[in-house]
Amino acid sequence: MGSKYSIADTRGSLLTDFVYCGISDYDNGLASAYDAKNTFFIDMDGKLVKSLPILSGRGMISFTNGLIKANIDYRLSYLDRQGRLIWRQNTVIPLDEQYKVIEEKFKPNKDYLVYYPQIYGMKDKEVESSVNNKLKEMSQLKPISEDVQLEYNYFSDFSVEFFKKDLLVLELNSYEYYFGAAHGMPTKVYAHVNLVNGRFYELKDLFKANSNYVEILSDIIENQIKINEEYSYVWLDQYKGIKENQPFYVDHEALYVYFNPYDIAPYAAGFPTFKILFSDRMSIINVEGDFWKSFN
Repeated sequence: MGSKYSIADTRGSLLTDFVYCGISDYDNGLASAYDAKNTFFIDMDGKLVKSLPILSGRGMISFTNGLIKANIDYRLSYLDRQGRLIWRQNTVIPLDEQYKVIEEKFKPNKDYLVYYPQIYGMKDKEVESSVNNKLKEMSQLKPISEDVQLEYNYFSDFSVEFFKKDLLVLELNSYEYYFGAAHGMPTKVYAHVNLVNGRFYELKDLFKANSNYVEILSDIIENQIKINEEYSYVWLDQYKGIKENQPFYVDHEALYVYFNPYDIAPYAAGFPTFKILFSDRMSIINVEGDFWKSFN
């Protein structure tokens, strides 16, 4: 937790104080290093090379075919030796001519980093603002002090899972690692957002009232576990069916129900996921409901 590094010569004499949070191997007399705020090059004496770019964030930089390749805060970019940007990963995801998703960054502390989605193009701007505030909340934007040494490292990102008609499905994934633990804990949730009315859908919204969807889906999944060798890693004695608010996501043809690590399987199994085709369960789907109509 909070490890710091210094540069020493081959005789063991320290050339710098313990001021670096990370340092790469040397290449042609230079190494990439970073502290709590910036990433930069250092020379063989461990001194910052002021003639080369100093980049905000933590990561690694190196020379590639005359350019500087920068992988900072899990995002890739290329710069020239003067620090002028040549290329970087896109931060705008266009969905169609009207809607787009903007990547925003939240980094209040060196050990806490969140990339979260913000939607633009909704006709009702008050609804759009409400949706974006909800996405911030789901992405775990918390008041974290800048100078406090946390007991853990937290990273969160997102991706567009599905978009059709009025429905946008976003995956919000994260990884939390307590320093010294055997491993961290990944999580993921899906936001099913109606881009017209701003509604966030739940699993129950897909089905008819009194359809007993919990029991029906539970039985389908149990059968898949028993007959499909793909799920041989599942602890069948731990499987007790799904919950009313079971994690899920949809695409154009199916419902996907999943479980978190350790729920019904070992950590190494990740998120056990079960695909249930809509065409096999149309009798319980509320085809007149707002959720179904949002993408059909």
